[in-house]
Amino acid sequence: MKGLIFTYLITAFGVSSSLFRPYYGFLVYVALAMLRPESLWGHAIQGGRFSLAVAAAMLVGWGLRGFGNWDMGKAKPVVFLFVGFWMWCVVLACFASSPPHAWAYVEGMSKIMLPFLVGITTCKSVGDLKALAWVIVICLGYVAFEMNMHYFGGYNYLYFNGFGGNDNNGAALGFVIALGVSFFLFLNTTSLVQKGIVGFLMAMILHAILFSFSRGAMLSTGIGMTVSFFLIKKSPSHYLLFAAAVLAGVVLAGPQVRERFLDTFSDGRGRYEASAQSRLDMWADCWIVFKENLFLGCGPNHWPIRAKEFGWTNVLEAHSLWIQTATETGLPGILMLAGFYLAAIWRCWMMLIRIPDRAPPWFADGCRLTIASLCSFGVAAQFLSLELLEAPYYVALFGAATLSVYGKMELEFASEPESIEDWRDEPVMVSELYGMRELQIMN
Repeated sequence: MKGLIFTYLITAFGVSSSLFRPYYGFLVYVALAMLRPESLWGHAIQGGRFSLAVAAAMLVGWGLRGFGNWDMGKAKPVVFLFVGFWMWCVVLACFASSPPHAWAYVEGMSKIMLPFLVGITTCKSVGDLKALAWVIVICLGYVAFEMNMHYFGGYNYLYFNGFGGNDNNGAALGFVIALGVSFFLFLNTTSLVQKGIVGFLMAMILHAILFSFSRGAMLSTGIGMTVSFFLIKKSPSHYLLFAAAVLAGVVLAGPQVRERFLDTFSDGRGRYEASAQSRLDMWADCWIVFKENLFLGCGPNHWPIRAKEFGWTNVLEAHSLWIQTATETGLPGILMLAGFYLAAIWRCWMMLIRIPDRAPPWFADGCRLTIASLCSFGVAAQFLSLELLEAPYYVALFGAATLSVYGKMELEFASEPESIEDWRDEPVMVSELYGMRELQIMN
């Protein structure tokens, strides 16, 4: 009953607030996409179209407000690549051999692309950026908490049932992305109460990744933690935090987790564990289909159809987002989708190494958050398809919105004394870098 009441309340808030501030409707839409109320509280919620109601109000409010601010600055390449990928899929669907499959893909992508545009054009401030980060962490953290409750109750629901229509691997990928967001939110938060909440949710998320037994998720978690450690401004407390995170991972990973992860590697005779070997065999078949039509691909959502020609039965995905996208949408499709994520990473990296120390610290942490989370996703996506998983798109949106908001506020910092900040260490004055006498700023 509590789940039903909560869902009705946030839906009502999302619908009513969208007419005055579409960004609030966007946040509620993201929350519903992460929580999946019909899966989380399925005993009480059945058949409710809560996301549709919020989306409709959000789009109406967006239209009444002039469709937001399209002056996105350095975030434009990120947005245009995503929109370009969607438009390319629409073109391919018009000529697909199985229109129902292709248009189902376009419809699913539209449910992500339209809210993406609402979010990027209505995000106005640092407060809006933090609100999006909190929504991602709290919602996916709560899902991880529920999965932990099932696990400690004696049944590994996540491993056997997955969550929200995704299997254990897909659900774990969402947790991997949330882990990167929560780590930098934890570092940026000053309130001890808020740090305690984020720290607890981080522990729940990390443990859920481990008992999901998803090897791709475990590998990408390790890579994400390494990238995060490389990006942060390190002090003794940060070294201790990183050591604590590694220790927590070792302690929480029991013998079953370690055995499952090590099964990925070769048995010494040139063969891999059955599941890993089947992926390699399937990718080889995808390569054959890809070469048949390098430009147009075989059509959106068409690999499951073509897979039957190679003897694969009951195949839904190619177990690789990058390979399946290339197979189905050709070179233009994979270049635009991969470019969408790479552009977000690259633009955030360039902003991170150039941002002055006088800028609000959340901008730098927002860049770090985006880079670390999307690097983790990029690795995990090589072993999972899940092109309609919302979390990575919204993290990329967070990075693009960080670029956009900073671009609008950048002039506020232009009149301050200039210093060049090493993106990991303490700020260094220009005079110290070039061996000059310290600059004298005349008022």
